[in-house]
Amino acid sequence: MSLRFWCNLIGFSVAFDRPETGFAYLDLDGAQVMLEQRNTADDQWVTGPLEAPLGRGINFQIKTPTLRPILDRLAKAGCPLFKEPEEAWYRANTVEFGQRQFLVMDPDGYLLRLVENIGQRPFNDTTKI
Repeated sequence: MSLRFWCNLIGFSVAFDRPETGFAYLDLDGAQVMLEQRNTADDQWVTGPLEAPLGRGINFQIKTPTLRPILDRLAKAGCPLFKEPEEAWYRANTVEFGQRQFLVMDPDGYLLRLVENIGQRPFNDTTKI
């Protein structure tokens, strides 16, 4: 279910996989994600109890050239957005970086923040006036 979500709806492709172990290495424009089915016999990567939803408290930012095709696929599949598309600006020292973004939850409960770059501008600190 997760593999179909990441590939068919978000747009990742399988760079390689190991179906016998339930592992897939995915890529989308240079963003890579590794998916692995839960395996109680091999818990080398498990750091604590696995309780749903698994992604509590984290979101993964994934940069893409354009959000529209992803939004269209999600809408067609009836997949609800966690946060509707918006424009946001984030300060980094003396510059602000702009992006269009939205959030969607994958089947395991992880939040994905899909972003499209819209440029940068000088930071205008009006709090010092």
